[in-house]
Amino acid sequence: MNIEEISAIVVDAAFHLHKDLGPGLLESVYEAVLARKLEQRGLKVERQRVVSFDFQGMHFDEGLRADLLINDCLVVELKSVENLTPVHAKQVLTYLRLLDLRLGLLINFGAATFKEGIKRIANNHQAFASSRLRVNQHPEDSHA
Repeated sequence: MNIEEISAIVVDAAFHLHKDLGPGLLESVYEAVLARKLEQRGLKVERQRVVSFDFQGMHFDEGLRADLLINDCLVVELKSVENLTPVHAKQVLTYLRLLDLRLGLLINFGAATFKEGIKRIANNHQAFASSRLRVNQHPEDSHA
């Protein structure tokens, strides 16, 4: 299964979760339920994956945690806020860079509609042609 297929499964599961539970619950609730739904669909899911990093000759294993890492290749960061801000996308991009991964999803379950609350974040990922999810990047986000 390639990353685009995995991404499509995550988007479908998150869409149904948003539709069935609705917006406004705690992020931890969406994380637990989405993780279980993805495991039921045959995906490997790591919750609260530590993102290790080196800085100025020091190694750190604490401080950064990706909400979900799917099949060791897709970062999924979950929010339950009224509106996403540019820093949320930058957070996902930083996780992708530190983990040396190509694709992440930022999903905000606090948005009124699922379409408003999902954003695809790429780190030198080229397979956009086969993607089912396309999010237009606004010029102000291009420096994320």
